[in-house]
Amino acid sequence: MTGPHDDIPLSTLVERGGVFYKLPGTTVESCIAELIRRTPCLNDAESGASGGFNAEFLRAVLEREALMPTGIGRGIALPHPRNPLITEAGRQCVSIGFPAVPVDWKALDGKPIHTALLIASASAKFHLRALLKINFLCREEGFLSLLQEQAPRDRIIGAIRDIERGWK
Repeated sequence: MTGPHDDIPLSTLVERGGVFYKLPGTTVESCIAELIRRTPCLNDAESGASGGFNAEFLRAVLEREALMPTGIGRGIALPHPRNPLITEAGRQCVSIGFPAVPVDWKALDGKPIHTALLIASASAKFHLRALLKINFLCREEGFLSLLQEQAPRDRIIGAIRDIERGWK
């Protein structure tokens, strides 16, 4: 059974999560921490984050990275916790971060990453759907080019919307 929040468009999720440029840090840990710090749905009073920063989410994402790095190749990483940590389905989001310098993420192809897409979900079903959509997007050469050039937020979200129209 599909719930009302199970099939939120990826473009909406990125609008909620944000697109962030020139993330400081040269390690997986520092890039993830900065991306979480900037992601609104993870860092306000409603998220339960004390002092504005969601340390629990960071800990969970780093634990997942320790099990197996989330660098999928082609300069992309998909950091996420093993288990859903968002309690409200309407607060699920995906944020996109561009590190200021390429980061060795122990990716499958051995190349450093230029883009991290952070997934915050409220259910395993939603999480898998988001991963599937992102994986598909990252195989589209036009979309991958936008990430490589760190295109403006509106162009990235517009490209996601255009691709999503073809999924219906």
